[in-house]
Amino acid sequence: MPTPSALELVTAQKVPRLSASDHVAQTLKKAIVDGLLPAGELLRQDEIAAHFHVSKIPVREALKHLEAKGLVTFLRNRGVVVASLSAAEISEYMEIRALLEARAARLAAPLIGQPAIDEARQHLAEFARAADSRRWGELNWLFHSTLYAAAARPILLGEIRSLYNRVERYVRALLSVTTEMPKTRQEHAEILDAFVRRDPDAAAELTRAHVLDAGASLVTYLNDHRNQGGNR
Repeated sequence: MPTPSALELVTAQKVPRLSASDHVAQTLKKAIVDGLLPAGELLRQDEIAAHFHVSKIPVREALKHLEAKGLVTFLRNRGVVVASLSAAEISEYMEIRALLEARAARLAAPLIGQPAIDEARQHLAEFARAADSRRWGELNWLFHSTLYAAAARPILLGEIRSLYNRVERYVRALLSVTTEMPKTRQEHAEILDAFVRRDPDAAAELTRAHVLDAGASLVTYLNDHRNQGGNR
């Protein structure tokens, strides 16, 4: 069951007016992605409903929405738990991401304007200064999505975003406990330089290699972590 402190930490933040099910879904999603609700955590619908002062109907709708995003799992005779990804699943997700992001980069690089380049550069600067791993995930997405937006492929970008959501909590964990951060910053700078040059081949290849390398590091970290008794 999600602890009150985990939910209260997220619900205390200002959010746009949403339907009850959307509000519950967004709050739980943030708690899962931020690592406040660990893999395997049982989510009791009656207790969640009481916390949000709603009926169980919007709670179930919210959980079904999160199931579609791969963030929770409905288990027979157990209820709903925070989903856990295997190393093989994460590897496959990252392979798919590499293909889609390379495509987005190839389409966007020749078309990108200077305002988008300046915005992406600002996100990189903020990424370098940020000390909170929860902020890293947000800034990483803002950097890449700002570059990809020039491709004008909203469905492609939506699919990439969905894949980000599935693995983001694992990526944050990796960056917070390993020495990957300097390498990540360097790769980001090289990708941005390819966009500055409007070079579609370089942008695509650097992006593909960046995502695949992150996936390999993530699988190694996850295997080591689980061999030591961790649970994510």
